[in-house]
Amino acid sequence: MNIVITGSLGNISKPLATELIAKGHSVTVISSNAGKQIDIETLGAKAAIGSIEDASFLTKAFEGADAVYCMIPFNFTVDQATYFRKVEAAYAQAIKKNKIEKVVVLSGWAADEQSFQMLKQLPETTVIDLRPGYFYTNIYNDIKSIKEYGALMAGFGGEDKIAFVSPNDIASAACQELTTPSQGNRFRYVASEELTCNEAAKILGDAIANPDLKWVTLSEEQLLNALIQSGFPPHLADNFVKMQSEIHSGKVFDQYLKNRPELGKTKLKDFAKEFAKAYN
Repeated sequence: MNIVITGSLGNISKPLATELIAKGHSVTVISSNAGKQIDIETLGAKAAIGSIEDASFLTKAFEGADAVYCMIPFNFTVDQATYFRKVEAAYAQAIKKNKIEKVVVLSGWAADEQSFQMLKQLPETTVIDLRPGYFYTNIYNDIKSIKEYGALMAGFGGEDKIAFVSPNDIASAACQELTTPSQGNRFRYVASEELTCNEAAKILGDAIANPDLKWVTLSEEQLLNALIQSGFPPHLADNFVKMQSEIHSGKVFDQYLKNRPELGKTKLKDFAKEFAKAYN
């Protein structure tokens, strides 16, 4: 198959491209960074350098594709909702013009039914909405707070139950969906391990020789202030606070349980070894 991947060589896109190529598929990787071209080609993929906001560029990049993987990264410089709609519109135009039959989109376990509605309304395209849990790699952002305060901190914590996920397991799920015939739009949750935040903190703490490591729940006000102080635009900070509040309430995990997937193979103990290297 001819498959196009967005997301450059990110935490999901790189292992996804690697797995697809290993299985004999022809892969094009889209990146806005021309400096990534050599690395993309070294993997055995074709590089398409341009912006996912540019519908004309995407239309050209999607030519001849049997399936595409679409993700929309955060953009801290603009209103996120406006940016999301612009990129989704560009994707929709390119997909429609090229009559792409299969699209796998990356949302998240806190996503609602309105995510990627523009793509889901394309009549000739099957759209699979991947909804991964809380990325292991997000925990790298907690290194500073662990070193300064001896704790991970978020709008959830303690005994809150979380579906954690490895980007490698997300990539494997995306690979399966891109290459397996299917009819009709649907969503699929992706998770590697289900743990309370306290259980996760214990695993991470043991890996960094800090057995007393805690995962502290911040109030909404504390979280909002922390995000803004770290550089988040207020509108984006508000969205993060709302999402994390819903995780803390149990709403997100309850919805996940209604669509519980088979867990991936990469457990938090596996990631903790890599985390310890970065931490130390």
